[in-house]
Amino acid sequence: MPHSYPVSVVGICHTCQVINRFLTKPICILGLGLIGGSLLRDLKAAGQLAYGYNRSASGARHAASEGFDVSDDLESTLSRAETDEALIVIATPIGAVDGMLDKIKELAPSCGITDVVSVKSQVYDLVGSHGLADRYVGGHPMAGTADSGWKASQEGLFQGAAWVITFDHALDTHGAVSSSWVELWYEVARMIKLTGAEIIPSRVDHHDAAVARVSHLPHLLAETLAVVGDNGGALSLSLAAGSFRDGTRVAGTAPALVQGMCETNSEALVKALDEAIELLAEARTGLTAKRPSIAELADAGYRSRIRYEARSGLGAAQQDAHVATTSVSGRPVLRLLPGAPGWVKQLIHAESLGARIEVF
Repeated sequence: MPHSYPVSVVGICHTCQVINRFLTKPICILGLGLIGGSLLRDLKAAGQLAYGYNRSASGARHAASEGFDVSDDLESTLSRAETDEALIVIATPIGAVDGMLDKIKELAPSCGITDVVSVKSQVYDLVGSHGLADRYVGGHPMAGTADSGWKASQEGLFQGAAWVITFDHALDTHGAVSSSWVELWYEVARMIKLTGAEIIPSRVDHHDAAVARVSHLPHLLAETLAVVGDNGGALSLSLAAGSFRDGTRVAGTAPALVQGMCETNSEALVKALDEAIELLAEARTGLTAKRPSIAELADAGYRSRIRYEARSGLGAAQQDAHVATTSVSGRPVLRLLPGAPGWVKQLIHAESLGARIEVF
């Protein structure tokens, strides 16, 4: 029998009809680096029952010393999750997902699964190959720093951030999904809400195309800028200031993590990279003209940045400081009821708008 835990019945807020605060099940997080660790911190701070596994024994000890329920024993953690009927969150690098799914299928065969991996198509394919599609709802928080590991994790990392939730299984089954999958989708949405993030629905391929542009390409550009600056020698590095610092911030990410993100999303990333190379080539042509000019690129870039600031809800000063915010973004909002007639069409519409959703 499952352990007895406080259960919060799904309810409707009388003022805004949004989802109830707590999940009906505990949450088990597999991988407690920057993202998984920050999620565990947020869930505990919110009063939600959550525990986790970390491959690093030292990381697990550090987390436990801070009062978190953490183990470095994967099999015992998954057995506990099965007993608890927990929601499992895969928060490992993409290269470890296949093996993690093997273990989940063996030791926690009835648990619902979500993840926080930055590439969604490959994870969805892996889930399908393990026969777990009806137990999976994908996720990806668009937040982070250049640091990694438990010590890099922080409470509040996801506040105001976009957090993608996928719904491909509903389309692949032509809407004939099980009630348990709808409930799982609902539970994942509630978990996201507990972190203060904004829920953004997307299909896996649309997600990967978007993050290639706004997450993975920036890594390539940051690495390139860091190398070009370093190649300038000691004087260049001594003179490097704000624009170089901000432009190369994510170049401080562990190389293996960057490879995992970019190489597993290569097809979408190459399309975005080609577009960037074309813009740079045009800028080079403009600079080699008799009267050098980059007016077109500078103007287009400025207008694009203004649109981003309006959508994110943050001004330039806040963006430059990399601060979290409790303000609501400029993303449009749609409200929906999971499982209701037409709810998948609503998700597609929200995706087309880049809208955040409130679930009731």
